[in-house]
Amino acid sequence: MKKSEGLQSLQRSLSGLPQWASERILKQINQLTHYEPVIGIMGKTGAGKSSLCNALFASEVSPVSDVAACTREPLRFSLQVGERCMTLVDLPGVGENGTRDAEYAALYRQQFPRLDLVLWLIKADDRALAVDEHFYRHVIGESYRHKVLFVISQADKVEPTSGGNKLSTEQKQNISRKICLLHELFQPVHPVCTVSTRLQWGLRVMAERMIRCLPREATSPVAAQLSAPLRSDAVNKKACDDFGETVGSVLDTVSSMPLLPAPIRAIIQAVRNTVVSVARAVWSFFF
Repeated sequence: MKKSEGLQSLQRSLSGLPQWASERILKQINQLTHYEPVIGIMGKTGAGKSSLCNALFASEVSPVSDVAACTREPLRFSLQVGERCMTLVDLPGVGENGTRDAEYAALYRQQFPRLDLVLWLIKADDRALAVDEHFYRHVIGESYRHKVLFVISQADKVEPTSGGNKLSTEQKQNISRKICLLHELFQPVHPVCTVSTRLQWGLRVMAERMIRCLPREATSPVAAQLSAPLRSDAVNKKACDDFGETVGSVLDTVSSMPLLPAPIRAIIQAVRNTVVSVARAVWSFFF
């Protein structure tokens, strides 16, 4: 019910436009609200991919299809909250099997253009990063670095380990050194995240960074998939603002159509800011 109310509010804000223009804009906005993000997650065996996904997202992950181990296709998993869906793509970890790394390179080049974001997990106690660095520089390359969010996983395994319920001062200092090392090795576009799912540590910061790294059209659908404690005010504000901006982009696209009569272009431009404000106001109706 709320969704239809949201669409009605947007429709009213477009009432000064010809019907064809209003319908076209509303159709594209409706498509935005149904966007299904695709997030890749990679890391060596034991990096904690499953436990991180379970900690981040509200719904259980379920395989989209059974993929035989002999095939080199990445596993795809579906997440669903209500009618809203998202896909996780489990990419094979590099550096575990030298004979397959060339094959994986081709797979990565094929997959990266289709992904909204890639969570690249590196175990806190993993020191063998030469292959990761090579892949990042020569396979991911300049084109897709903005899609990679590095995550130091299993922070509680950083020396000196105690098995306790919180990280020691020494562990936090060593984690800071690990973050500096990753920044030196990879020169990532986005700040490195650090998490411990066992201690439920760092997840909120990671969720906020993840939302900031996503393309605008994906932030709201991903925010809707996050577990409730991670949907912070910062997450919701970023998603809401991005939704407004994507709605604004829809109007910009229509107003820049070739052969569009000047009076109609002027009306679209005149109502743009109002429509964006309405979109932000009704964001929670959709997400």
